[in-house]
Amino acid sequence: MQGKSHRLVELDFFRGLVLLIIVVDHIGGSMLSRFTLHSFALNDAAEVFVFLGGFATATAYVSLAERRSESAARRRFLKRAFELYRAFLVTAALMLVASFLLRPFFGHAPNLALHDLDSLMSEPVASIAQILTFERQPYLAAVLPMYALFALAVPLMLPLARSKPWLLLGLSLALWAFAPQIGEYMPSVDDNLWDFNPAAWQLMFVLGVLTRCQPIYQRVSTHRFGWIVSTGAVALIAGMAYYKLLVLPPVLDSAFKRDLAGPRVVNFLAIAWIATNFARYGIVKELARRLPWVGALGRDGMVSFVAGTVISLVVDSILFTLTDGLINVPAGLAADAIAIGALLAVPRVHQSVAGWLGTHRPMPAPAATPATVAAADTRARGVR
Repeated sequence: MQGKSHRLVELDFFRGLVLLIIVVDHIGGSMLSRFTLHSFALNDAAEVFVFLGGFATATAYVSLAERRSESAARRRFLKRAFELYRAFLVTAALMLVASFLLRPFFGHAPNLALHDLDSLMSEPVASIAQILTFERQPYLAAVLPMYALFALAVPLMLPLARSKPWLLLGLSLALWAFAPQIGEYMPSVDDNLWDFNPAAWQLMFVLGVLTRCQPIYQRVSTHRFGWIVSTGAVALIAGMAYYKLLVLPPVLDSAFKRDLAGPRVVNFLAIAWIATNFARYGIVKELARRLPWVGALGRDGMVSFVAGTVISLVVDSILFTLTDGLINVPAGLAADAIAIGALLAVPRVHQSVAGWLGTHRPMPAPAATPATVAAADTRARGVR
């Protein structure tokens, strides 16, 4: 398959959908966020984001290694780590600039990066150095440092994922088990731990890599008893939804997400299995056909993510101030509409600006998603 045939619309759709969910989830008064993944599951969109990143990374690495060479693939992901580092710096700067501009009008909004802004104003050299070394991670920029570290590790992960998957999984699980202790030694200011402990969240990334390189889903789902796994996944989702809604306290300890607690991983895997079943029977592809603007977000993922951080911060701050932090259904729905509309406009604006600057290039064919594993069985076997 060549050219457009490499385009798997399921990937674009899931990426775009996750970006939309991330934006509304970071708006405190959002009405739509009452119905997103975190409302009924122990995990949220972050697991999907990182898992898809691992899956897409594995596909891109394998494709480049086959077309050119392993060394070319390694060099590409070293460059990718720098690109992610640059994206982190841009996002951190945008968080600080937005907080500076919003502070006179919406200074009581809870998510403005005011502490980081005050530190920058009082000690600019030290604060900039702390941002450059990941010690300081302004609001919503925190996911990118771990992604940069993952990109650096890709040349080590992929050969193991293709030839010794159980070894890679064992190493990943061991690192995840000791993640809380490791996280305490990550560079930080004021003893603030990273929002996303990379030693823990690498497990989700590795699971995405392994899912792409090893056709686990195809083998299990096509087995005559494969329906039992799907039934168990549905039961697990229902059970954890009951536990989340009726048993757990409204607010969990921050370590539950920061260190990627085991129940989050289990809940995600059950949801991912069912989502893959939907893709297997063409449901996701049909949704992608009917909602092409969602896929457009996924195809322009990095720019959309960075823009989404600013959109959610601005909308959240304005909404919080207008409603005094109270739930207001009409205002919340209006905020959702504005945030989603603004984010959906990002790919078109980006393409227009890139075209005007003469830097627009056709988007490379994106990687397959976990939801398209069933359709890629032959290729998945061939890359090992």
